[in-house]
Amino acid sequence: MSTDTDHFAYGKAWKNRFDQTGWWHSFELPDGTLIEGVNSLDGLRNRISQFPIPDDLTGKRVLDIGAWDGWFTFEMERRGADVMAVDCWDNPRFRSMRKVFGSKADYRILDMYDLTPDRIGYFDIVLFMGVLYHLKHPLLALERVCALTKDLAAVDSFVLREQDLPGVNSQQVPIMAFYENDEFGGNTDNWVAPSVACLLAFCRTAGFARVELRSVLEYGACVACHRKWDAPQNPGRPAPELLSVLNTNFGINFDSRRDDYVACFFRTGERDLKLDDIKPEAAGYGVRPIHISEAGGGVWQANFKLPLGLTAGWHDVRVRVRDGAPSNANSIALDVPIGDAQIEISGVRDAATWIADRLDLSQGRFLCLWITGLPRNADRNNLRIFVDGHEAIISYFAPNAEGIRQVNVEIPHKLPSGIAMLTVHLAHNAASPIAIEIAGE
Repeated sequence: MSTDTDHFAYGKAWKNRFDQTGWWHSFELPDGTLIEGVNSLDGLRNRISQFPIPDDLTGKRVLDIGAWDGWFTFEMERRGADVMAVDCWDNPRFRSMRKVFGSKADYRILDMYDLTPDRIGYFDIVLFMGVLYHLKHPLLALERVCALTKDLAAVDSFVLREQDLPGVNSQQVPIMAFYENDEFGGNTDNWVAPSVACLLAFCRTAGFARVELRSVLEYGACVACHRKWDAPQNPGRPAPELLSVLNTNFGINFDSRRDDYVACFFRTGERDLKLDDIKPEAAGYGVRPIHISEAGGGVWQANFKLPLGLTAGWHDVRVRVRDGAPSNANSIALDVPIGDAQIEISGVRDAATWIADRLDLSQGRFLCLWITGLPRNADRNNLRIFVDGHEAIISYFAPNAEGIRQVNVEIPHKLPSGIAMLTVHLAHNAASPIAIEIAGE
């Protein structure tokens, strides 16, 4: 791949013009005066028109990331939105235009990677215009954008073209160039340049449900990123049956600090399913799956990224197939702590012989336990079972139910015959140990 700086000669020309005028955006002031910046008024209007943003934004909350001089901020405010503008530096020209237009936009100086819902809240629309290629961590930045977005993120970025990628189809090959110094237009803050295919893949991987390439303009691509699926076009189509939902570690607990993925198992009469045929969602937010597979008997598995920006608590997961109705709901726990629990072992039996409080090693190494007092978010990752201090392997954990839950375990091979103490631990909670007999093989 060529990185010849001549391909970016226009970037140097833009920088020279900006150094002369000091304005990146152009403006038409209330008295008719024109301020001509590097980006013309026609160009700015054309860029924002690429996105499905209504003319009337009354009652909507909009975030403009990398606001710079503020043209997009004031345009969203003109349409009636409540706007927050964010940049990494305090731009006096933004403040000047804010005063001229009588703007009430909330202007904040924040780093891109500090933009989180707990700090600035959620937004119906997020503008991410001409920012991505200035960042060393573009995918992380798009994840930040996704977490803040309730409906639509307007992503506009420079993209590599055919002249930058000799012999490569930039519409199909997800490739990105990295610029260590000032190779990109003579600017040291131009770090990356994705192909169109790479930009779309980044947006999908960040966690958006629908990623739509709206246009490829002269110097960049415009991508509409939606958090939710379209309404079902054929709601009479039989809905799938959602059988179970798990973390990919086989538990039901998820951690917002981690890159967690959801595995859902569902039954459907549909056949020949592809990634784009499956529409999973959690708490109403859809995410395109990264993997689907058929397990047999009409049962399928789909793995998808846990939607970003969810609050702590229990969230319903559903799945749709093609244009049909959504499935029944199963719940997952996000950032739900294990509180105080009075857990007790109410019964133990040999899984093969069904004899109580005894394991016959000649018949196998599996025990069935019944435990009371387990909280709703107990699972095989936070429950630990020991026999004489040796941890047993949990092979089955019954779905959540009131009262008693069954847990099957495999006993370690190193245990000798005789009486052994069986204990159960859940976080800082522990059940009273019970004695079991282990009979030799």
